[in-house]
Amino acid sequence: MARNFKTMDGNNAAAHVSYAFTDVAAIYPITPSSVMAEETDKWAANGQENLFGRPVKVAEMQSEAGAAGAVHGSLAAGALTTTYTASQGLLLMIPNMYKIAGELLPNVIHVSARALASHALSIFGDHSDVYACRQTGYAMLCSSSVQEVMDLGAVAHLSTLKGRVPFLHFFDGFRTSHEVQKIQVWDYKDLGEMLDWDMVDRFRANALNPEHPVQRGTAQNPDIFFQAREACNTYYNAIPDIVEAYMDKVNEKIGSNYKLFNYYGPHDAKRVIIAMGSVCETIEETVDHLNAAGEKVGLIKVRLYRPFSVKHLLAVMPKTVESISVLDRTKEPGSIGEPLYLDICAALKDSKFENVPVYTGRYGLGSKDTTPGQIVAVYSNMEAARPKKQFTIGIEDDVTRLSLKVKENLDTTPRGIRSCKFWGLGSDGTVGANKNSIKIIGDHTDMYAQGYFSYDSKKSGGVTISHLRFGKKPIKSTYFVSKADFVACHNPSYVDKYDLVSDVKPGGIFLLNCSWNADELDARLPAAMKRTIAKNNINFYTIDATHLAKGLGLGNRTNTILQAAFFKLAKVIPVDDAVTFMKEAATKTYSKKGEAIVKMNHNAIETGIKEVKKVSVPKEWTQIKDDAVAKQAIGGRPEIRDYIDNVLTPINAQQGDKLPVSTFVKDADGTVPLGSSAYEKRGIAVDVPEWVPANCIQCNFCSYVCPHAVIRPVIMNAEEAENAPEGMKSKPATGLPGYQFAMTVSTLDCTGCGSCASVCPGMKGNKALVMKPIDTQLEEQKNFLFGYDLPSKTEVHEKFKTTTVKGSQFLQPMLEFSGACAGCGETPYAKLVTQLFGERMYIANATGCSSIWGGSSPSTPYTVNKNGHGPAWANSLFEDNAEYGYGMFLGVTARRDRLTDIMKKFTEADLPSEWGLKEAAKAWLDGKDDAAASKAAAALVVPALEKAILECGNCNCELDALYREAIKASDLLVKKSFWMFGGDGWAYDIGFGGLDHVLASGEDVNVMVFDTEVYSNTGGQASKATPTGSVAQFAAAGKAVKKKDLGAIAMSYGYVYVAQIAMGADMNQTLKAIREAEAYPGPSLIIAYAPCINHGIKGGMGISQLEEKKAVEAGYWHLYRFDPSKEESFLLDSKEPTASYRDFIMGEVRYNSLTRSFPERAEQLFAQAEKSAAERYDHLLRLGDLYGKK
Repeated sequence: MARNFKTMDGNNAAAHVSYAFTDVAAIYPITPSSVMAEETDKWAANGQENLFGRPVKVAEMQSEAGAAGAVHGSLAAGALTTTYTASQGLLLMIPNMYKIAGELLPNVIHVSARALASHALSIFGDHSDVYACRQTGYAMLCSSSVQEVMDLGAVAHLSTLKGRVPFLHFFDGFRTSHEVQKIQVWDYKDLGEMLDWDMVDRFRANALNPEHPVQRGTAQNPDIFFQAREACNTYYNAIPDIVEAYMDKVNEKIGSNYKLFNYYGPHDAKRVIIAMGSVCETIEETVDHLNAAGEKVGLIKVRLYRPFSVKHLLAVMPKTVESISVLDRTKEPGSIGEPLYLDICAALKDSKFENVPVYTGRYGLGSKDTTPGQIVAVYSNMEAARPKKQFTIGIEDDVTRLSLKVKENLDTTPRGIRSCKFWGLGSDGTVGANKNSIKIIGDHTDMYAQGYFSYDSKKSGGVTISHLRFGKKPIKSTYFVSKADFVACHNPSYVDKYDLVSDVKPGGIFLLNCSWNADELDARLPAAMKRTIAKNNINFYTIDATHLAKGLGLGNRTNTILQAAFFKLAKVIPVDDAVTFMKEAATKTYSKKGEAIVKMNHNAIETGIKEVKKVSVPKEWTQIKDDAVAKQAIGGRPEIRDYIDNVLTPINAQQGDKLPVSTFVKDADGTVPLGSSAYEKRGIAVDVPEWVPANCIQCNFCSYVCPHAVIRPVIMNAEEAENAPEGMKSKPATGLPGYQFAMTVSTLDCTGCGSCASVCPGMKGNKALVMKPIDTQLEEQKNFLFGYDLPSKTEVHEKFKTTTVKGSQFLQPMLEFSGACAGCGETPYAKLVTQLFGERMYIANATGCSSIWGGSSPSTPYTVNKNGHGPAWANSLFEDNAEYGYGMFLGVTARRDRLTDIMKKFTEADLPSEWGLKEAAKAWLDGKDDAAASKAAAALVVPALEKAILECGNCNCELDALYREAIKASDLLVKKSFWMFGGDGWAYDIGFGGLDHVLASGEDVNVMVFDTEVYSNTGGQASKATPTGSVAQFAAAGKAVKKKDLGAIAMSYGYVYVAQIAMGADMNQTLKAIREAEAYPGPSLIIAYAPCINHGIKGGMGISQLEEKKAVEAGYWHLYRFDPSKEESFLLDSKEPTASYRDFIMGEVRYNSLTRSFPERAEQLFAQAEKSAAERYDHLLRLGDLYGKK
């Protein structure tokens, strides 16, 4: 049976096949599985029918635990129900998985398998999550490739209906879920032919229904529970044969050869690897390579992992096997071996293979790349004189010596496969363009295509590396491209940061996007790069896509130009065909935006073809010597030099894979030092701000809103101004005669968003900040570092109070140079909080955008002041952040209570007056719950304790022990400020129950919610913070119900401080709210409006602060403060809306896109949203009357 080919990734393949069998999908977003649910929602919104003649009923829940509960209930009611998840989300489903399996309900959970958070979070792929479910009673079926996801996904759905055992269908997160392949796609008609419709009817007839009621889920006592639990055995015993029968049906239809265990290799193999997942594709490729060289090696690919069929395993084992290695993509600390290894050992017992040695290896944790060279090392270990019985591959373990050495970086890619690699900047369009290229080649030719995309941990603005392969045969290379026919670098700042050309094959092609001429290339390219290009006869080309794009009106979107250049140079398909296909794609994509936009993109395609320039490589480059001195890091603190040199620098150079285990032994618990982001100096911006003193009114607005803390005001006395770097601009400081004011910019840390320039009031219509090309501003870096090192000045803080916007910016930001998107709406709030309270802050950070820009390897943007004090930051999970932060509060409170007891004893004791301890202790007891007073008292207590210890000696009296105990706890003397940071997905949805409980506790904790109105970190899914009419993932047809009023819920307690703020709308109100919340002696909640890249703001993220202002002026967002401690407890800080609500929302893609996809629904929802906003403002006015002066 011939099937149609389509280009898609593993998630799309799973969504396609599951949609056919699904009545209901209960979903919740989590990386990397969200795409499956997103596609299901889109198809349902557009009326696509399943096998039962209906669109799937999609329900987004508040958490994965909620999704599992909904799945359970929907199944109980007779609807075939599916969900999609990964990692911690899968673990939250475990309790319901036990129930669903126990009740023999047919169900499939599709899992893009992912690592579990342990010493650190990893969003990347391994099998830790699925192995944690092997005891639930779910059958477990593994797919190793995108094609297998399509094919075996059907087997899972067909088998669960037939056998009444639920299935967990899993495949590798990212490596399979996000790998783009050209695959054959099921026609739903063929799936319908294989479905046992009688079992569908039986399932529905067995559902709960008051027309024929039964009772399920009862409580059983010790007399019968055991027997009743054993009653399901026959169902599990039948599953292997059921799965095999459906595999045979699939094989018959499509000509495949799926088995429960598939053997690959010669029948007389001596060394065999047993594995499951995407690594099997790499192993197959390696097996072909080794056997062609005369080896006798094979692979057993595990497909049905649970129930584990010993019979089927033994049937495929080569009779000649002499040794076996089992590869597990997980780590179970303390176990004698990982799960698959233990299963294999048990399976071989009492068989003819029981004396065959079995070795166990770990690989690929957290998406660690697994290469053919590593697989060769596994086979070589089996024939070594003293094989390692336990081993790891892909890393260097110089501590426990488990790792196998790789002797050669093999190129096992079959002949005829073209390999390409692209270095891009997050959100520059490189990844999108490459996906488009794969689709063009896959859909318009008979060639196969593969694409895999690796990212660093930054948000948009991080490095992206695209690995593409094209050829006439199916592509099995599930590892990074390391020997490329074509390499492109789309950002010129990368040339001295990464090794870009060593992966280019001799005679291959290297394309660099830059504006440099021949002389500039010679001056700017590192010696090693030039030597490699020359020695390997690499064909070197350049194109100035950045300036060409600006000239065409495309702004910074260089992707179309560079895509065209790729097609011209790589010649994967004829250039004329590529141009035709690209133009067709551009017309389809942009036609709704008008002819001008279509033409602009067509011009970009033609420009990319025409403007590529060949570089004549000088012969002398072959002999060029390496650059003499390695660059030193700019800025930062010497006490973390070890971390910078040995961890951050190699990771940022894309060399982290080479770091040995010993690097991390000292901090095996995941501890990292603060302030390392100051050493990165990425230099990724195209344009950065230039300060024009003549137009500056010294308001400090620019510093206040800067998302990355790269622009900072400095006030210098006469001596400092005299010693300033040559050329540093300054002007007399307003209000401080004899002092000079300067606005400094850390050029190399700037992301070029332009937020600073957008809010600058300037003078007489002239801005004090003008965006200029980064190359023209590099000298400003030394001015920034000079200002950074200047001491804090008491006179400045006395003149410009920290209660004012201007004065607050003379405080050091303790959040700097983060990996947040350019123009981020979240970081300005967090940065301001650290300026005000950073030296005594605890931060519990919910998993999400704020935890990724706030704490993602290798850089740490939270930093310390000159005393070494700064925010103590930690992340637990997504769902428990409020409880985690509350736990911090409880822990510190308990320890301070003990300190209080000790201090009371000091005040009651007869102590020498010259120690001053009695008076100091009393001062601390009087002021311990006040930040300023406790800090002043601490300054008295510590020297008094030191004096007491010194003079008391070691007398071993009770007080002597207390002196020593108190001095050890002296870091608790100053009152601490407890904060929980997180997004709306956490606060409104998954973490709401915990948040509500913590606020209700009445304790002195603070909550900052960065409200982007979507799940930003996972790609923009709807949350209960998403307003009516907004399009988001899981709300493809626009959100139908209004936004949850989190503030009103919190205010209902009557003792919670609540504020709603928007920095760009009212800077003073933001500052007041944050200060009031922290000062309030009870729980506080601040809800901060945060524009996000997912909103699609017309004008880009550089105007995010102006977008906040527009939101308030249009009545879309309201500003207020509720302080229960004040007589007039509620203040509505927003004025009555003066701008058009409709005009505001139409300036964002998340709203205006609905008018194109569902125009009638858009009109209805927008009218409803506008009405709700007006009613909300009226409600707030009434609150003002209700909570007026008492």
